[in-house]
Amino acid sequence: MNDSALITVGLPIALAIIMFGLGLSLTVDDFRRVAKSPRAVVIALGLQVLILPLIAFGLVKAFDLDPLLAVGVMLLAASPGGTTANLFSHLFRGDVALNVSLTAINSVLAAVSIPVITNLAINHFEAEGELGLQVGKVLQVIAIVLVPVGIGMLVRRRSPEFAGSADRPVRIFSITTLVAVSVGALLGERENLADYVEQVGAVTSIFCLASLTLGYAGARLFQLDDKQAIACAMEVGIHNTTVALTIALSVLDNTEVAIPSAVYSVLMYVFATAFGFAITRNRRAAPATPS
Repeated sequence: MNDSALITVGLPIALAIIMFGLGLSLTVDDFRRVAKSPRAVVIALGLQVLILPLIAFGLVKAFDLDPLLAVGVMLLAASPGGTTANLFSHLFRGDVALNVSLTAINSVLAAVSIPVITNLAINHFEAEGELGLQVGKVLQVIAIVLVPVGIGMLVRRRSPEFAGSADRPVRIFSITTLVAVSVGALLGERENLADYVEQVGAVTSIFCLASLTLGYAGARLFQLDDKQAIACAMEVGIHNTTVALTIALSVLDNTEVAIPSAVYSVLMYVFATAFGFAITRNRRAAPATPS
């Protein structure tokens, strides 16, 4: 199989497997849980779906990015929170149940938000090449993002034992795929890599820190508790970059558009870890409130 076939066929199949694995970890109760804490869910999704793309747009305009890189940053902003957010939330004592609910809803919303935001970015920045997400490509996004999640949920409902045993292998596969795709995207543009990193390194770093801060500070501003604020920070700050990379490489067929997500996929783990420790340290250092 040549590189082109590997990207256009192999990568979407790999993402479908990852999203299937996500479905194996979800139940209908995860969606029902939203009814028990709708305020936290609405705040987190509002920050992620509405405010985050505005921040990304402001950054790409401020740094005057190349149109294709600008589209890549907007695609990154539109990508949903990653399942790794659940792990980071657990490590730093966040509300993991809220993360699971947000991940479930995000998986559905992404099928709509990604095509809408990406198309708006392509039109605004007048990116060259055949990059538009036409109806067929929108359906492709839905097929590789939403359908596997639904199948995974059905499998879990019918066979909880299989879902439990498949969780670890799929997680390992997910991480391996993310690393491989990120490295491949970077190596694919190795001749221009230094220039790209110079152009998007600062933007993606600021965007990552802004995402984490927005998730935490926004939640606290709306008077969510600390555990919910940590969950929001991780959900908003840790993106499913595998989705963004797959769409850039296989749907849009453009490596340059994938560069911001490839760079972000490395930075987000570093910044999320540092951010989590900072929040935990501040929480532990805070004086006890007298009862």
